[in-house]
Amino acid sequence: MSAFLEDFALCFVKNGRWQYLVNGLGVTLEVALAAIAMGLVVGFLVAVVRSSHDKYGHFPVLNFLAKTYLTVIRGTPMVVQLLITYYIILRSVDSKIAIAILAFGLNSGAYQAEIIRAGIVSVDPGQMEAARALGLSYWRAMTRIILPQAVRNVLPALGNEFIVLMKDTSIVGYIALIDLAKGGDIIRSQTYSVYLPYLTVAGVYLVLVMTFTALLGRLERHLRATGADPVHNDS
Repeated sequence: MSAFLEDFALCFVKNGRWQYLVNGLGVTLEVALAAIAMGLVVGFLVAVVRSSHDKYGHFPVLNFLAKTYLTVIRGTPMVVQLLITYYIILRSVDSKIAIAILAFGLNSGAYQAEIIRAGIVSVDPGQMEAARALGLSYWRAMTRIILPQAVRNVLPALGNEFIVLMKDTSIVGYIALIDLAKGGDIIRSQTYSVYLPYLTVAGVYLVLVMTFTALLGRLERHLRATGADPVHNDS
């Protein structure tokens, strides 16, 4: 026990090394949440363009660009995309957090786009036809009727993508951004203690994922209880 306490004091108390983890956690959450929001916006836009082209032949140029974007993003590793964004695309930008958010947001947007597109396809096509017959424009029908149902249909898949994104942010250390994982690695390099820093980092990530999973589960139960979930609603 005394050895553990000494190791704990060395890793987290001495020289205020606990701040590496606290500050790193803030960076992790900032990058993850902002990238999730950006990915949702990009994913919605790409999904609407792709599904509109597949069903009605709309937006041929935008559809080509969207397919190219999806092919490139899904066909290359996240760490390579992060390095290209940092060293090539945004080399003149000083904010590493902004660079990380852009890289992760674009990456997540590609995967969210395909998830949302699957949700759009799962909605009865007759609903779009009925909305247009009632005088709604295509975009109003899509945003007011189709997309809300599509998101509910694929909510679990979107939740899994958010969790994967949160864990993937642990690679931002490649651009010298001190996040939670990098904070633990700095403590390890200063103390030469391996177990406590890395186990603590793993524990924090586990708590984050469990918390997000619990919140997602509550949202799904709320949708079922209010009858707003077409996947689980039996009426």
